[in-house]
Amino acid sequence: MHIATSGMNTAQTQLRVVSDNVSNVNTPGYIRKVADQQSWASQGTGAGVEIARIRLATDRFLQAASLNAGADAGRQAVRYELYNHIQSQFGDPGADTGFFAQIDKIFSAFSTSAENATSGPLRQDAIWKTQAMFDEAARVAKEIQSTREEADGRLRTAVDRVNGLVEQIEKLNVEIAKANVVGTDSTGAETAQAALINELSELLDVRITTRSVGGVEVRTGNGMLLAGQGASKLEYQRAGAVSAETVFNQIMITEPNGQRRPLTDGLASGEIKGLLELRDVDAPAAAERLGELMTRLADELNRAHNASSAVPPPQVLNGRNVGQSLETALTGFTGTTTITTVDAQGVIQNSARIVFSGGTMTINGVAATPDTFLATLNGQLGGATANFIDGRLSIQAPAGQGVAIADDATSPSTKAGRGFSHYFGLNDLVSTERPALYDTGLTPASQHGFTAGETIKFRFTDSSGSRIRDIAVAVPAGAGTMSELLTALNDPATGVGNHGSFSLNGAGELIFTGHGTPPSTMSVVEDGTRQVPSGVSMSELFGLSGARSSRAGGFTVRADIVKDPSLLALAQLNLGAAAGTAALSKNDGSGGRLLAKADQNATAFSAAGGAGSVSMSLSRYASEFSGEIGGKATIAKNRSTNATALYQEAAARRSSVEGVNMDEELVLMTTYQQAFNASARLIQAASEMYDTLIGMMR
Repeated sequence: MHIATSGMNTAQTQLRVVSDNVSNVNTPGYIRKVADQQSWASQGTGAGVEIARIRLATDRFLQAASLNAGADAGRQAVRYELYNHIQSQFGDPGADTGFFAQIDKIFSAFSTSAENATSGPLRQDAIWKTQAMFDEAARVAKEIQSTREEADGRLRTAVDRVNGLVEQIEKLNVEIAKANVVGTDSTGAETAQAALINELSELLDVRITTRSVGGVEVRTGNGMLLAGQGASKLEYQRAGAVSAETVFNQIMITEPNGQRRPLTDGLASGEIKGLLELRDVDAPAAAERLGELMTRLADELNRAHNASSAVPPPQVLNGRNVGQSLETALTGFTGTTTITTVDAQGVIQNSARIVFSGGTMTINGVAATPDTFLATLNGQLGGATANFIDGRLSIQAPAGQGVAIADDATSPSTKAGRGFSHYFGLNDLVSTERPALYDTGLTPASQHGFTAGETIKFRFTDSSGSRIRDIAVAVPAGAGTMSELLTALNDPATGVGNHGSFSLNGAGELIFTGHGTPPSTMSVVEDGTRQVPSGVSMSELFGLSGARSSRAGGFTVRADIVKDPSLLALAQLNLGAAAGTAALSKNDGSGGRLLAKADQNATAFSAAGGAGSVSMSLSRYASEFSGEIGGKATIAKNRSTNATALYQEAAARRSSVEGVNMDEELVLMTTYQQAFNASARLIQAASEMYDTLIGMMR
């Protein structure tokens, strides 16, 4: 009787498990239950059967594969989604309205204007198209930073979701452990916990181990404890408004034992990883490449514009902030340039022919030095005045006259690849408030102009984005040379020498090279330096950290040219004109032709966004940048598609093992019903046997 009763109870429990499975056949995330049966004995004699446990039909290998695939799918999906948004801002590269097509329209407009140099509408059209190009670049640059801001906000949301999931998983651990102690069914809690773990795995890579007391221990891919011995707590403070120079906070995790460290240490996958990669790698690279393209576009237009002149020329030429003292800026020039004052008819009134030779020079044959340059120049220009204030050179002609500058045809002036007027930005077409050209022309012997004791704080991070160290470096006392500054920056004890090194290349560009494989990344946290007399900081002057990425949004056509298109320099000063004859002509479009061909000049592009330094034309660089943006978007899409397909396949295989199969459940139901019936028949037979025995005794 006892054997039969135990059989009926066991079969009844198994039928209830089958019933639960069948009723949840279409429930997402449901894992079928299995009631394991075992025999039991009393004093060595078989005494029946019992349910050893009710468990979930999980496969640890398939579970791990599914969780890993889910994490990678989450990572690649968000990375593609946000990068595709960036890529879409540039428009169709083959369309006439696309971003890169507008660059071609600028040079086409200048070519047309050069053919009819006196046409005001054609001048206005060229100016408008140039300004529209830089406005569009500013819009795209802003959208890139907005995408980074969105990624940063979604990081905070993801962190909150992780905290909520971890807390729920840990609560279920307690519930499962209690159920195991009292011997009740915990599969409902285990199923709910498995669903939470699946959701968690899409946010970050996790690995699961089963606890002996019931429930699971959840760790990140590199072993940080999330749940199982208490719930960990993630903390992140989002940055708010994001710019190219924003330094982000770290995502910190406090484990149940109180240990606090960056979550990004070893974080390999998941949505959080994808958001970090987009925010800190993909988007900044696109912004930096865009900034480099726009900087060189502006610089080549300015090269042509500085080699040309309006007719009549403007009375005042105001230069850009070179970030140096005049003495330092003049040192290193070679070649010859001529500054003239010209009347309304284009006739030269006075001229100053400057012949540079290293640190010395002559002006109309009068010896001068960088210290005496302004005084000598003013003396030779006959009524014109040159000043250097706050890092800007300006030249003003007498009333009724204008200033025009031209380099010598056979031995043009040059420093860092730019002529005299171009280097100082005296007749720039495109202007910007902050320094955008970081090939400064400085040498180790040059004066840097920063005050001793001023500090700049650097932050170094590893390839995962985890902070290594913040280092504040002070401007050293001494002679004030770049060589001394480089020594202080690279000092292993008080500088950055243990993490990388700074160096000056031949063009005077300050370059940081990180140590290690992969190398550490440098950013600027605080910059308390100010160059005298320009007032620019060290990071602004040399383009350190995010300064390079912020350039694209700062360019604009010079305000006076927008207001008065006649100031557009489409002519060139003829230094060979006979005395008393016009050296400038309104019908001359040679300067316009220089502007039209500016996209074909061999241009030195600095390393930007993962691309190395190269020398090529603007049009080719723009074409390669366009291809890179599209190529990266395609790669991101393929990765997302492949990761999603792999996740779906892993989930399908897992579901085939863990999910409910109606055919199998019906077979089991029939089996358990037959077992129940057999046990019932045994009880009936035993009852009949007892009745017969009792009847015989009567």
